[in-house]
Amino acid sequence: MALPRMKPTDGVAWITGASSGIGAAVALELARRGWTVAVTARRTDALEAVAREAESLPGRIVAHAGDVTDEQAMRDIVEAVETVHGPIALAFLNAGVAPGPTGGPFEPANVEAAMAVNLFGVAKGLSAALGPMTQRGRGQIAVNASLVGYRGLIGAAAYGASKAAAIHLCEALYLDCRRAGIRLQLVNPGFVDTPMTRRNRFAMPFLMSVEESARRIVDGFERGGFEITFPRRLAWILKAARLLPYPAYFALLSRVVDRQR
Repeated sequence: MALPRMKPTDGVAWITGASSGIGAAVALELARRGWTVAVTARRTDALEAVAREAESLPGRIVAHAGDVTDEQAMRDIVEAVETVHGPIALAFLNAGVAPGPTGGPFEPANVEAAMAVNLFGVAKGLSAALGPMTQRGRGQIAVNASLVGYRGLIGAAAYGASKAAAIHLCEALYLDCRRAGIRLQLVNPGFVDTPMTRRNRFAMPFLMSVEESARRIVDGFERGGFEITFPRRLAWILKAARLLPYPAYFALLSRVVDRQR
């Protein structure tokens, strides 16, 4: 079955976690390419500020505030978007958090907070979008995970575990979505210059601007394929690290950490 690569003429795009960072940048990039984009986050004022940035673009951005951890809210937003603006053709489930100080003590609460948004929030948005797309027999959904989800990294226990779970979720659901006529994609970026990453106190190799990352993500939507990942140099390093047995991996990780001290 040939999976669709959705276009602005097919309907609207919906993005969660779109008040800043990657979500806002992808919304603007889609609007540049003619999409009507419904953006979701908890703060209406921040979403409206993003919408105003698109006023001179070929497409437009409309605000639909809501909390991704609220399953009914996600269903209500999807229904509202489709009632007012038309069918959701493309969904980018991007909302994410990185709780707790990097390198701080291990706190179970940080794991719970990360999972609530980065995994369960994705699952609730995914379920809300899948319903009407499955009825129509076509659609495109992308989930924003991270290269950090490839293997365990020091200082990223909570965030990395939630992103690894999101990767697993997408891999497990890919064939089911394919059978339903829905293209499911996984976005695995490296380090992107956003308000979230500016809190980091460690070296971020191959750091990319949020505008460039948005262009690569939207190019990936248009190109198709399961995984959208960048920058390639960092992605291939971490893909290779997944093949290492534990003794070799932990020895390599220890050398990297020692070099940064």
